[in-house]
Amino acid sequence: MQNSKDMKTKDIPLLDCPVDFLIGDASGKIMNEYGRFPCKIQCGVYALMVRGSAKATINITHYEFRQNDVLMLEPGSFLLIHEFSEDALVYYVLFSSSFLDKNSFYSRMSLEAMQLRSPILQLSDERADLVQAMYTTLSKAMNCRPSALTEEKMVHVFNILQIAYAETGHEQENVHVDTIDRATMLYQNFSKLVLAHYREWHRVSQYAVALHITLPHMCATVKRISGKKASDIIDEAILTDAKAQLKLSDLQVKEIAMSLGFDNEAFFYRYFKAHLGMTPKQYRNSI
Repeated sequence: MQNSKDMKTKDIPLLDCPVDFLIGDASGKIMNEYGRFPCKIQCGVYALMVRGSAKATINITHYEFRQNDVLMLEPGSFLLIHEFSEDALVYYVLFSSSFLDKNSFYSRMSLEAMQLRSPILQLSDERADLVQAMYTTLSKAMNCRPSALTEEKMVHVFNILQIAYAETGHEQENVHVDTIDRATMLYQNFSKLVLAHYREWHRVSQYAVALHITLPHMCATVKRISGKKASDIIDEAILTDAKAQLKLSDLQVKEIAMSLGFDNEAFFYRYFKAHLGMTPKQYRNSI
């Protein structure tokens, strides 16, 4: 694998980090280039909104970013950027999927654990300044010749980021798991199941059975907490995956349909067009 010290581009990789790790910054203009269609992130992402604001969908939830927000995404996260302000500036640290797979870490938060809290945390001005200083130091260390950062050192950086993120989350009462009421917890459990099973479970009733609750109770709770119907959330997950595969892979539509649990390609065509107003092929060929 190419070493990070040989990396010259400062653009954020679309899916996976092409090197073991990458540290840099991106403007709102660059980030808006990633808003044309959803993508599935294969790398680990740690980012700080230095200035400006943004709107994006992560997995099946819409979020708004503001100055001093810190973001953590694990591999497998769906990301759809809606808008970054022109003055936006983001500092980021990326860890490739292969780096995460081949190394052992002190702590490794999972997507399931992430669903118990927002992937975005608001930092105080003082703590945000510390994080900015960390990014600046890491960036200088990576770009000096020879690079002062090694894979072994970046394992420690990964651990520090994980621990700091977790501690910040627990310090903020509004994201502490213990403060979540039963209805919100039910919705979060439903969301976790959707992200884990949307490819094989298309019916709302399958999730109610898995959660050991009645279908009306689950649907009413999901609607009350999220403002969306349970079926719409399942559809969003399926369609986000479908759009990402259509834009970012060379798979045939039939193969994509089968990967999403559709045994009949014609049914997938009708399903896709009913929700998006165009066929899968028309979407693939759109700008």
